[in-house]
Amino acid sequence: MLLIIIPAVEEEEWDERNNQFVYHTVQNSQPLHLEHSLISLSKWESKWRKSFFSKEEKSKEELVDYVRFMTLDKNIDSSVYDRLTEKNMEDVMNYIDNPMTATTFPKSDEKSGKKRRVTSELIYYWMIACGIPFECEKWHLNRLITLIRVCNTENAPSKKI
Repeated sequence: MLLIIIPAVEEEEWDERNNQFVYHTVQNSQPLHLEHSLISLSKWESKWRKSFFSKEEKSKEELVDYVRFMTLDKNIDSSVYDRLTEKNMEDVMNYIDNPMTATTFPKSDEKSGKKRRVTSELIYYWMIACGIPFECEKWHLNRLITLIRVCNTENAPSKKI
């Protein structure tokens, strides 16, 4: 899980009596607890009707929407997402890219040739095929995909020498 803090919004006013600027907090800072999971991916793909993993550049609106779907906290005012900073988004993207595991795979394990269009439904299928319980849909997505790869590797027929 990732915790980001959306900064407070302050308003500046001139105090004529004291000849100085006075600052008032209009909106408090807002913590957001985020999880890059199969659930958030599924919600995003339902709305945007395209693969999140496509090479196509995502708009700011699409990325902010993904943060919205990653949010575990309840009853967050939608205006909070308008206050996401570049640093917040950088933290989110680093979190999405984090493998969240120490497991690695040899380069020869990578499939060459045509890349498959990966969608949430395909990942759910992989979970079912591997016998992975649905509560794992709440895991960090990279960790879930690593588990799927481990299952496929362990269940593959051994190579003859």
